[in-house]
Amino acid sequence: MPTAIVADDEPRLAAFLVERLRALWPGLLVAGVAANGPEAQALIAREAPDIAFLDIRMPGLTGLEVARAAQAGVHIVFVTAHDEYAIDAFRHAAVDYLLKPVDDARLAETIARLEARLAASAPTPSLEGVLAALARHVPGIAAPPGSERLAWIRAGVGDDVHLIAVTDVAYFQANDKYTSVFTAAGEALIRTPIKEIIERLDPQKFWQVHRATVVNLEHVRTTTRDLAGRVTLALKTRPEKVQVSRAYAHRFKQM
Repeated sequence: MPTAIVADDEPRLAAFLVERLRALWPGLLVAGVAANGPEAQALIAREAPDIAFLDIRMPGLTGLEVARAAQAGVHIVFVTAHDEYAIDAFRHAAVDYLLKPVDDARLAETIARLEARLAASAPTPSLEGVLAALARHVPGIAAPPGSERLAWIRAGVGDDVHLIAVTDVAYFQANDKYTSVFTAAGEALIRTPIKEIIERLDPQKFWQVHRATVVNLEHVRTTTRDLAGRVTLALKTRPEKVQVSRAYAHRFKQM
């Protein structure tokens, strides 16, 4: 019989998730419920569950910190109320997530995936990518160790290599195997993929506005939304305008 633990600092939501798990997955044993991060960590160490349903924001330790410390073999499902951030973080991740309040249809999908992984004895997915992504997208979540913020970039401009301060960058844009760096002075190229750059940028200052574009908010002059809901950014230091894809338009609702 597979086992699971539930960790959430909101007792009613934790009890509701346990109730729905018992109804939709009768063969699952819920071995315990934790009310905060340290309790969740201790519960995982004691029960060695197959699955841990972890709220992202909990007192003591976040769900991310608990997941990072969990032993190999524990399948993690994050539970979050921060849909606008979490969806970006989980878009390409193998780790599953549930939005609060949990609904039966979505929970059933998660259960089906977990049952398939357990039946196939599949290894637990790597967490580092999604943990870094969540740290970028969910305000107040600390970045994982070793992901210090980027301050300077060595970029090629013609035959020369320039040292560019990240604060001078208006936006980054993926360019085949390279990344274009746009400043008031012009365009430069770096060999680092934009995905790696995103992981080291300050998420309070740099927002992803398209799968291939990251904008420095300090360089945004105005935002314009047309009748179809499309958002366009005008920049202080560049003449061209930057289009925001529909997947990221929600970030500019209050602007």
